Amino acid sequence: MLLIRSIVRPEKVDDVLAALMGAGFPAVTKMNVLGRGKQRGIKIGDIVYDEIPKEMLLMVVADKDKDLVVKTILKVAKTSEKGSFGDGKIFISPVEESYTVSSGIKEKSDGTLEEVKL
Repeated sequence: MLLIRSIVRPEKVDDVLAALMGAGFPAVTKMNVLGRGKQRGIKIGDIVYDEIPKEMLLMVVADKDKDLVVKTILKVAKTSEKGSFGDGKIFISPVEESYTVSSGIKEKSDGTLEEVKL
């Protein structure tokens, strides 16, 4: 299992979520975040905006689905054919196991399921 963290522009998040849903990945956690990339914020007139609003999407997917999810996000999150600064970033991390709170089911990275005894 892999955790995919993608940071996208707020105006692109609905399109990204719709594309992920259409590709068969409805489970997403969305958070409002602030940050800056290599461009170090933006300057408009005399005002420097050091922290720019973005949306972070968190998903846990099977290893085999990584490329499809990443390509879907990359395709939809770009603001133009070439893309531009501030379009976002995608980070991939391994997930060893996950737990479903309602059922107490533990899922390991190899796909096996186990009920947790309380």
